[in-house]
Amino acid sequence: MTVVVMGRHSSTGVPADVGKVLAEAGLAVRHVTADGDGLPADLSDVQGLLVLSVPPSSPAAAAEHTLLREALAADVPVLALGTGTRLLTGTATASGVAPSPSPTSSFTAASVSDDPRCPVTLTPASEADPLLAGIGSPPPDRLPAGDALPLPADAVVLATCVGHPEQAFRLGSGAWGVRFLAGAGLALGPWGERLLRRWAALVAVRAEHTATRAFFTRRADDWEGRFASQAPAYESAVARMRLRPGGLALDLGCGTGRAMPALRAQVGQAGRVLGIDVTPAMLASAARHGRTRHGRLLAADCNRLPLPRRSVDGIFSAGLLDHLPHPRTTLLEWARVSIPYAVLLLFHPSGRAERAARHHRPLDPDDLLAEHNLRPALESTGWHLAEYEDAAGHFLARAERRD
Repeated sequence: MTVVVMGRHSSTGVPADVGKVLAEAGLAVRHVTADGDGLPADLSDVQGLLVLSVPPSSPAAAAEHTLLREALAADVPVLALGTGTRLLTGTATASGVAPSPSPTSSFTAASVSDDPRCPVTLTPASEADPLLAGIGSPPPDRLPAGDALPLPADAVVLATCVGHPEQAFRLGSGAWGVRFLAGAGLALGPWGERLLRRWAALVAVRAEHTATRAFFTRRADDWEGRFASQAPAYESAVARMRLRPGGLALDLGCGTGRAMPALRAQVGQAGRVLGIDVTPAMLASAARHGRTRHGRLLAADCNRLPLPRRSVDGIFSAGLLDHLPHPRTTLLEWARVSIPYAVLLLFHPSGRAERAARHHRPLDPDDLLAEHNLRPALESTGWHLAEYEDAAGHFLARAERRD
């Protein structure tokens, strides 16, 4: 796992305390030097971005903004410290998020102070924040940032002080800015190291989803057009589910939601269709292509579905299960939310042999989708494999939920 450290103030490398914390967390560091060396072209092998103090202008400012913009779009974990927060908010604003005024409305005019010694305190919103919840109060010796910083409209303020409320904030679910904690020229201290350790742990936990989101975010805009010819194959596959009207059907790993119209046709207007994917950019593309006419779109992890047990009548999933690191855990979760005799349909618009040939490799006997592997995997997790087809033009496996 690799973290890109953007600290363009010098070419001397990553500050020692920062490097120590990241190394202890098992994260490799890719440092961007003062002249821009080390800045990756994209996020293909990057699991997090750490933005330290950055000068007002730099030789590769445009490239930095591009990489950070991609990270924000793909929900790659970002932590900006000190003046690095200006690069973060500037990129977010330039990406189309309207800035909001500095959130001072909760302070009366009499309470506003220019005293740089005013203590930084965490806001109530920090209590539910993935990074700051339970971290404890910031040290009183940390001087707050004394200049105003307009935040994007959807920013969540996490730390404040009288007169200068935007001391720490979160953008979306994966980007944080901490203004009173400089990333260079001043030691992190115990509180700062604790914060960085938490962020490093979050990077590690989210690494799998980070890679998925980074891959599909870059491809989301043209995904529908590239595979439009597969629509009839998806319709034929969904027809094999034979769902009853009025039920709840899921398209898991839905991408742009190509199966959702056919699922809606099966469950009817009295039924419900959910398109679930872990990549927000794919869901945005699905919405642009009208999939919300056929059901709801939801950003969620297919291993932790936000659904009650025994609530789902049918699950359609194309090209997902065999790419997951723990498919047995996934199948158990899918069984948890499914009613008895619910249908699970695994599909791919090309057969296993065709895909292997396309990638210039032989068929893998350990492939999860091989019948001798898939059948026991399903049977051990509450599913009965009823139909199996590995044809030249498609792969299809139909299973039913059994207690």
